[in-house]
Amino acid sequence: MRDRTGEKHAARRRRWTSASLLLALVALAAALAPVALAAKFAPINQAGPKLAVPRADLKASLACTDGVENATRKPVLLLPATAVDSEHNFGFNYERAFAAEDIPYCTSNQQGELSTNMDDIQTRGEYVTYAIRKMHRLAGRRIATLGHSQGGMITRWSLRFWPGTRRMVDDVIGMAGSNHGSSGGETTCGGGCSAAFRQQGAGSNFIAALNSRRETFKRISYTEIYTRNDQVVTPPESAGVGGPGKITNVAIQEICPADPEEHLAIGTSDATAYALVIDALGHKGPADPQAIDPAVCAEPYMPGIDPATFLADTGESLAFLLNSIASYPKVDAEPPLRCYVRSSCKNEKN
Repeated sequence: MRDRTGEKHAARRRRWTSASLLLALVALAAALAPVALAAKFAPINQAGPKLAVPRADLKASLACTDGVENATRKPVLLLPATAVDSEHNFGFNYERAFAAEDIPYCTSNQQGELSTNMDDIQTRGEYVTYAIRKMHRLAGRRIATLGHSQGGMITRWSLRFWPGTRRMVDDVIGMAGSNHGSSGGETTCGGGCSAAFRQQGAGSNFIAALNSRRETFKRISYTEIYTRNDQVVTPPESAGVGGPGKITNVAIQEICPADPEEHLAIGTSDATAYALVIDALGHKGPADPQAIDPAVCAEPYMPGIDPATFLADTGESLAFLLNSIASYPKVDAEPPLRCYVRSSCKNEKN
């Protein structure tokens, strides 16, 4: 008589073995997925491409104060947000404040229809790469970059895909930087939006490429400032970065718990954000939140703001932003990633 009990146990063992093997394969696939995704993108030290933007446009894009050439202190590259230019992001606040503090700076603005940073951010990356190189040559020293929203993220595109810029940058300071996109990006683009807005969705190919293989680099300090009230970069803490760089990710509410400022104000008028910026520029390494005087919480505006014209200045800036969003051409999908972003592309070296 056959031992049917033994056969049942053997069959059960085979099922368990098959199930265990399947689970192991699934787990292995999940573990390897990020590796496989990263492998699609260019190696960390792959030389960047030649800049395709016309040379005349690149030269016209950069405007610097007198103190940048042969700078005696670290100069700052100001990088505006999506839908605005430098004048409407920094003209009534940081430019005035830096002038009063004798901090040398440059502004970078794309030319023509691109001046509001609404088009393909990969093109914007070329302007920023040019600005970093030019400022570094003028200053004769490493520089800092300070940006708001897209401007707080875009330096990292240059550092990722033009590795020569890494020796030129000492500090990357972002205010509500779209470093990991926005989880609301896909839904807000349901009715159509510009290329730059599509690229800043959390699930975009652009964001995947930006953060591929490594988010930060050694010997560069990163200060990523965000507000828990951010309604554009969501979740707000996604503005932070990780990796081997020297990093401070800080919410303004960690210093001033009642600070009400949101996405627009953190990069244009918030006194807490400004205090963190100045601290980051004032010493080696990123900003130290513990060094910020709590008295800043009582300040209604950052330095540089003129209370008498504040409402008019911010109103003009907001109107400019809204008009840019309403009038800029909408696209159905984000622009394709350019060849140099992919590991399969053989770039022409600079």
